[in-house]
Formats: sequence, C-alpha cells, structure tokens
Amino acid sequence: MYLEIPKKFNPIVHQARQVAQEVFRPISRKYDRAEHAYPKELDLFASIMDGMNDGAADGGAGAGKISRSGSAGNGNANTNGINIKTVLGMIEICRGDVGLALSIPRQGLGNAAIAAVANEEQLERLGNTWAAMAITEPGAGSDSGAIRTTATKDGDDYLINGEKIYITAGERADAIVVWATLDRSKGKAAIKSFVVEKGTPGMTVERLEKKLGIRASDTAAVRFENCRVPKENLLGSPEISAGKGFAGAMQTFDNTRPVVAAMSLGVALAALEKTREILGKNGLDLSYQTQAWTQPAVTRELQFLEAELEAARLLTMRAAWMADNGHPNSKEASMAKAKAGRVGNAITLRCVELCSSLGYSETELLEKWARDSKILDIFEGTQQIQLLIIARRLLGKSSAELK
Repeated sequence: MYLEIPKKFNPIVHQARQVAQEVFRPISRKYDRAEHAYPKELDLFASIMDGMNDGAADGGAGAGKISRSGSAGNGNANTNGINIKTVLGMIEICRGDVGLALSIPRQGLGNAAIAAVANEEQLERLGNTWAAMAITEPGAGSDSGAIRTTATKDGDDYLINGEKIYITAGERADAIVVWATLDRSKGKAAIKSFVVEKGTPGMTVERLEKKLGIRASDTAAVRFENCRVPKENLLGSPEISAGKGFAGAMQTFDNTRPVVAAMSLGVALAALEKTREILGKNGLDLSYQTQAWTQPAVTRELQFLEAELEAARLLTMRAAWMADNGHPNSKEASMAKAKAGRVGNAITLRCVELCSSLGYSETELLEKWARDSKILDIFEGTQQIQLLIIARRLLGKSSAELK
C-alpha cells in the first residue's frame, strides 16, 4: 500500500476543497437552521459532479464494487480507483458540511448499494438514479438481520409491506433501496434489496425527523403498503441462499463504511484547523519545535488529537485501497468506521471545549461540527456493532456464535 495521495487525484482533492470552502461553508448555517429546506445551491454542483464522473476513467460517483476473488485482475499492480477517489473527495467535502454532502443529488447511500450488488443490466438502467437506502426499522436498528419488512412474489412483481425509518434523503431521492425479506422463516439468507422508485403506489413518506445534526439532510420515515415493485428491481440474485442473500447485501457496507469514515475525518479536520486558527490568533505557540513536556497543555492536546486523526485516516485509506485492489475488506472497513467514528466525535467535542465560548456559540461552526459528527459514529453500523464484526473476523466466528 502506498501512503501518498496518488497524483491523478490531486485535481479532485483540490476541487472538493474549494467546494467545501466556497460553496458549503457559506450556506452551512443557513440550512442548519432551516431544517428540511432543500439546498437549491446543490443542483449546479451536482451537474458539475455528473460531468466530472462522466469523464472519469474509473466510473461514476460512489464506492465501487469489490471483487470477491481476492484479485483486482491486474496481477500484482497497485490500483488506486473509485474507492480511494471517493474517500479523498469526501474528506474534503465534509470539511465544509456533512449534511450538505449527504444531500448532493445522485450521490446517495443507495447508489453504493446498487454499485455493490446490481448486475450489469441494473447498473446500466439505474446508474444515474439518486438512490437513498432503507434498512433500519422500528424493531430492527443495529441488528439488520431482524428486518421484518416483507417482499412477496406476485406474478412478475413483488409486493413490499413494512416500515422503514431514518432514511437519509428519503424524501428527496429518486428511488429508495429497500431491504426486505422474501421468507421470514429462512432468516438472513432471505433478505434482499429492492429499488423502489419515487411515486410508486403504496410507498408513503410518513414524516421527516428533527435531528441533533446533519439538518441540511432530510431523514425520512417511509411506509410500504402492498407497494408493487417489478422483479427486475431486485438487486442481485432472487435465489435464497446464504451467499447470495444477506451476505451479498452486506457487501454494501464494505463499500460505504470507509466513505462514512471519510466523512468523520473531514469534519474532525475542519474542527482541528479552526481550533488551531482561533488559538493561534490568541497568541498560543502551536509549533512542533519543542518537546511535549515543555509545551502548553493545549498544544500537547492538539498534537494528540492530530495523531488520532492520522491513525483513523490510514485505516480508512487502507480499507478503500483493499476494495480497489479486489481484497475482501469487511474487517478493515469496520476498523476504519469504528476508529474514525469515535475519533471524529471526540475531536469535534474537544475542540468545542478548547475554544471555550467561541466553541460553544454559533459565532463559529465548531458547535455545529460537533453535533454533525455524532451521527457518523452511529449510522452504517454503530461503534459497538463494528467492534463485534471485527471480533468475529479475528476469531473466525459466525454471527450466531458471537453475539
């Protein structure tokens, strides 16, 4: 693994940094206060991103498909592709605003699910669809295997019935990728994902949630009542088997967890940079020239936080690099998500404390970044779930053996 940022991605990193600074930050507070208002400024930005993705040699937005063969198909060559590109771009974008990053049209979490599981025909047909992802239910939060939403075969269609909550971009997206079970008696193997297009009869947005953070992003509760979906919109194989059912759907998380980790890195980096700026203006020596035992306590604290952030960044880059090079990365994706989620939240909260009244007030964005960071330690699998997954991988235990 090469630790340097590939030169071919420097323009993307630079552009994302400019967007965060010049587009997202100026409107960040506006949409934090106007929760559920659609950020119209993102439409032009989304069009620009579409153009960039159309011209890219390694595909469109979102995380790419991971080869389960253990080989990227290029011998021993080192590949830096769509997963590394997405992570690098997301770090920079989230230095501006996480909620706005989650609201960019055609960049939804459901798009990562489509990329991970869809066949070639589905990728061609659904590739430009803005897709949200619906997993969580009132009785199935961290345990995705406890999903109760059903999909019943009816001729050439499936009838979906159930309720999903906490769907990011659930109202705004063009479609929702819904996880549902074909047969509850067959457990996790029967869980499949379906693309339900906006406006499909039987799909109703029940409410939009009021949240602690990421308020620029709409978070919806959606009910499905005999919602008819064509069989062509079932992602992957309709066969009920352990390898092609829940395990296949869970590959989505191997793609998206490094991306969520990147979001956490971005907001933490923003908080650290702003804290150094505020403390520097107040006369604090923030140089790296002196030994730790001769430094002010605040300087030592900042350097410790920077070290934690760098450790999380390297774990995230490793998980993305493994995906680009065809190596199964479930354990590494969970490591990245667990470390970055915890560190990002800890850093933003500590920066609020270090900056005292400026950190706690709305004069700066520090308090907002602290609020936004909490969800990044929760969605796509909580801290506790990530640690459980890591333990299973290290010990060679199944989910039934280690709960």
